[in-house]
Amino acid sequence: MSKDSLEQLQQQLIEFSNARHWEKFHSPKNLSMALSVEVAELVEHFQWLTEDESRQIKGNKLDEVKEEVADVLLYLLQICNQLEINPIDAAQKKLVKNALKYPAID
Repeated sequence: MSKDSLEQLQQQLIEFSNARHWEKFHSPKNLSMALSVEVAELVEHFQWLTEDESRQIKGNKLDEVKEEVADVLLYLLQICNQLEINPIDAAQKKLVKNALKYPAID
């Protein structure tokens, strides 16, 4: 397993949570609610920007966006841990489903 693999990150999350005895708070319901808050915090960075401005985030603002992206990913992975969902497998299956639903334009 590579040091930066998704599986390793999920294991680090489990260890982090266990060391703090947070398991009782990490129900799929609570994690989903926390995830929605983090998504809102990510969206907040782009509120009122033009399309072009939103593509040119730099400096401290980009660092803040990176932190929110990390929060979103971490909560999503915690939900996957709780429900024993393989996020890569789920995403690959969804891509296949989307390809059938939305065929490529020639």
